[in-house]
Amino acid sequence: MDSVEKTQDQQHPQYKRDRASVDTLLAGEATDYNLSELARLIIRYRGFPGARDIQSDLKKVLQKWNHTEETLYEQTRKIHAKGEVYRKQKSDQEDWV
Repeated sequence: MDSVEKTQDQQHPQYKRDRASVDTLLAGEATDYNLSELARLIIRYRGFPGARDIQSDLKKVLQKWNHTEETLYEQTRKIHAKGEVYRKQKSDQEDWV
């Protein structure tokens, strides 16, 4: 990566919260909730010009849990079809960023 690319990297507005989530995923197991979070974060950071550490760590979690993006999304579609993974979370804030 050359210096021009580095100067163009952006700070994601959800970086601090997401960094903590990624650290939890790195240390955690492949539960329904964690798989859903992994998929959500991969989608959020796909193509984002920055947060390279998060993008790298998300790939590490995929490998650790023996998934590709395709198999992860296939499994999380089944999880979301049940509709219960986020209902257990007590949060009034929507996280669409």
